[in-house]
Amino acid sequence: MDARVKAHIWAEMALRLSDAKGRPAVQLRRGDPDAGGFLCVLRGREGLVVLSQARDGEGRPAWVRGTGPAPVDQATADAYIERQVRRDPDLWVLEFEAPDFLPPFEARLL
Repeated sequence: MDARVKAHIWAEMALRLSDAKGRPAVQLRRGDPDAGGFLCVLRGREGLVVLSQARDGEGRPAWVRGTGPAPVDQATADAYIERQVRRDPDLWVLEFEAPDFLPPFEARLL
C-alpha cells in the first residue's frame, strides 16, 4: 500500500516548485484537502494541455494528457475540467505557465 501525501500539501509543493523555477502558477480550484485528485493545466504559447492523474501498467503514479496530444484552446480545456469535476467534485485544479508543456514537478508522463 502506498503512503499518500495529503492533497493540500502536494498542491502547496507543486505551486512552490513552480514559483522557484520562475513559472507563475495558481490554484484554480480547491478540492478535498486530504485525498483529492489533481488536474494540472499547462499554459504554453500554442494553447493549453490538461494533465490528469493516472497509474502506469505497474500501478505507479503517472500523468496523462487528458485533453489529447496537441494543445487545445481555453474553451476546450475548461469543458474538459468541468466534465472531470462533475465526475469527481474532490478534484483540485492547478495552472502552471509552461512554455515547454512540461510540469514544474517530477512527473512520469504516459
